[in-house]
Amino acid sequence: MTTTAPVVGFDQVSKAYGEVRAVDGLTLTLRPGETVALLGPNGAGKSTTLDLLLGLKQPDSGSVRLFGTTPREAIIAGRVGAMLQSGGLMDEVTVAELVKLACALHPKPYPVSDVLARAGVAQIADRKVNKLSGGQAQRVRFALATAGDSDLIVLDEPTTGMDVTTRQAFWATMREQADQGRTVLFATHYLEEADAIADRVLVLHRGRLLADGTAAEIKAKAGARRIAFDLEGTIEEGPLRGLPFLTSVDISGQTVRIQSTDADATVHALYGLGVYPRNLEVAGLGLEQAFVAITEAEEARTS
Repeated sequence: MTTTAPVVGFDQVSKAYGEVRAVDGLTLTLRPGETVALLGPNGAGKSTTLDLLLGLKQPDSGSVRLFGTTPREAIIAGRVGAMLQSGGLMDEVTVAELVKLACALHPKPYPVSDVLARAGVAQIADRKVNKLSGGQAQRVRFALATAGDSDLIVLDEPTTGMDVTTRQAFWATMREQADQGRTVLFATHYLEEADAIADRVLVLHRGRLLADGTAAEIKAKAGARRIAFDLEGTIEEGPLRGLPFLTSVDISGQTVRIQSTDADATVHALYGLGVYPRNLEVAGLGLEQAFVAITEAEEARTS
């Protein structure tokens, strides 16, 4: 089944729970081969967006299309694999039995042994699912999401509970999936993962799309830079907070870290205070700082 339609299309999609708008007029398009990170604070609408994408919930208005069809049609055709944060696994069955079932239900299944190996659960294939650790259970959920040849893989907080080594192996596998032309959409609280893995970042806030671009573009959108330096003696926070274009100040021991929307003017004013910083560094915001700056600016705008 081939199509030139976008992988995912949201057109003015809204979903409310009572007076709370979980998704508010969301419009976005995902293309084949993209690895896309979905970011947002708690309550931003990430999980509801994924539920709408997978047809688990219906929008109050607007439309959701996958490969030019409805989510249900795309899933029945085996074009979507999903790893959700919520929802339990079947108890009293082994990992191998559960993966075998998932493969049997997929229209284009992979061999069970390949699925177990790719997810890193071959060594625990005979273990009962209810005896797994949190990280092991996450790997089993990943195995279920990749039991067949799907064109879109949707992951909701996929590495929660995984140790560092397992997380690295997981993302290496996901890079392979993307390199083969699949679209990968993942929601995460680990912003360093989004920075390292995603070639596109979506920032949601109160159900609306605040930013859409590469990690570098998101950082630039924040419009601030980081300034770090060391000072000797007692550090007075008051004069530092009076520096122009400042957005934040953090003092830890003799090290000062500040953010500024005009780093040149801030540093010039710093010397004007008669302060002589050592080890002065000026750099762009990391994705985490940019994410915080963008969402805080939106909060200030709407409050």
